[in-house]
Amino acid sequence: MSFGDPNNPYGPPQGGQQPNYGYPQQQPQQGQPGYGYPQAPPVQQPYGAAPTTMPGTVNTARVLLWIMVGFQVIGTALFGISATAIDQAKDDAAFEELADYPTGVLWGFMVLALVWGIWAAFLAAKFNSGGNGLRVTALVFGILTAILALYPFTIAGIVHLVFGILIAVFVGNSKGAAWFKRPRY
Repeated sequence: MSFGDPNNPYGPPQGGQQPNYGYPQQQPQQGQPGYGYPQAPPVQQPYGAAPTTMPGTVNTARVLLWIMVGFQVIGTALFGISATAIDQAKDDAAFEELADYPTGVLWGFMVLALVWGIWAAFLAAKFNSGGNGLRVTALVFGILTAILALYPFTIAGIVHLVFGILIAVFVGNSKGAAWFKRPRY
């Protein structure tokens, strides 16, 4: 017998044929159907599971709070400069009308803007580690900001109105609740 005989069962396979017995000569490729059970779908988080990363809406609320801190710093500086300028104008006769404005109100607005900015900075800094109490506080902050922005209704008031509404909505929705109520180990 020679190996050239096509009917020889012990010879090499002819024409690129694979033997039909024994183990497969190549391992099946990953992702291709092969032997055994079918592949399972990818594992997903079950409904209501705690998120491991901050949702986009909650992160947006945090960014809006930091932007609001910048606005509060600018507002604090403007109120302080205005109050100082009016106090200085009381001595000058050319600015008699300006000197009639009460500077105590401007100093009060400056303190309010400073406190509001500190509150916003505190909330924004605690978004990673805060619990449901921080969520409620941020919700109250957003609502109060929107309400207080209605009174002056200037360009800065419109911006604060929009930011306050967005912060309240983003923190108050289900993704915000899931983020702030997540377990901390």
